[in-house]
Amino acid sequence: MTSLSPRLALDHPIIQAPMAGTATPGLAAAVSNAGGLGSLGVGGASVEAVGQMIAEVRQATERPFNVNVFCHRPSATDVPRESRWLEYLGPFFAELGSTPPASLPKPYKSFVENEAMLRLLLETRPAVISFHFGLPPADQLAALRATGATLLACATTLAEARIIEAAGIDVVVAQGVEAGGHRGVFEPEQGDAGLGTLALTRLLVRRLRIPVVAAGGIMDGAGIAAVRRLGAVAAQMGTAFIACPESAADEVYRATLLQSPPPLTAITATISGRPARGLVNRFAREVDQPGRPEAAPFPQAYEAGKLLIAAARQYGTPTDFAAHWAGQGVALARALPAAELVRVLVEEMREANLGG
Repeated sequence: MTSLSPRLALDHPIIQAPMAGTATPGLAAAVSNAGGLGSLGVGGASVEAVGQMIAEVRQATERPFNVNVFCHRPSATDVPRESRWLEYLGPFFAELGSTPPASLPKPYKSFVENEAMLRLLLETRPAVISFHFGLPPADQLAALRATGATLLACATTLAEARIIEAAGIDVVVAQGVEAGGHRGVFEPEQGDAGLGTLALTRLLVRRLRIPVVAAGGIMDGAGIAAVRRLGAVAAQMGTAFIACPESAADEVYRATLLQSPPPLTAITATISGRPARGLVNRFAREVDQPGRPEAAPFPQAYEAGKLLIAAARQYGTPTDFAAHWAGQGVALARALPAAELVRVLVEEMREANLGG
């Protein structure tokens, strides 16, 4: 039994990462039913869609699950910056027989300004709520805490973790630079310290009073056992669950993830406007070049990225431009049903502990 907070105990120290767009209600429920903590990433979803997702998980499990929201600082419209970015992407669109949009809409709100999403969480009262890219304001946190939810937040540095602890969050997720998907840095324009999972986990365990969950590059039970020895209460794993049949990854994503030799990963901001680690393709090799203009702000840039992805798919080259998020441990990915993967992870963890 693993206690994340006085209100939340898991059978196994395994958290399925939220992975907005890839995690599904079916995946979250399967992991929770298997004794871990399943998660929904709802950062880009509408309030109506999130309500439906929560309802679907609850139909499939009575166990706790996590709902993760994006808390990025709302970006102001910057027409000149967006226009420069679209102009820069123009030749890539042209090569695919397409054209970039004339302008970029703001596709979705940050949770910090989304009162409707806050009301939904207050009404549905998920057992766990987690935050990425920062924290909500104090009044939102107080309202969510009053529901009895266990609160988690992502940190990439000790400074961010101390902000999280001071805000009264129950658990900090130490996201190492190995992790797939979006980096959880609070202020990306100030740079990224690039701390690895092991160093960051141990640093936070030593310096904080709240529990630490390790995230980034953890793909098997030996990895879980390793971060537990460093003092983490659990491991958060994303890439390990992408190839599960319950995820929303399409066949191209799955095949690319599992290919041999294993694919490389890299961090780039050219897909969404925020640094994120994914499988290397032309976004990282050709779009992300020295001297390129500053990408449009997140999440506006994601609209351009998604249109380029769609154009490449229609052109017949779906892997050239894709948001195939994955961490550095991708070579260890396994295509197993989620419940079976949890069972295998637990057995591997026990074997690693016996061997230690």
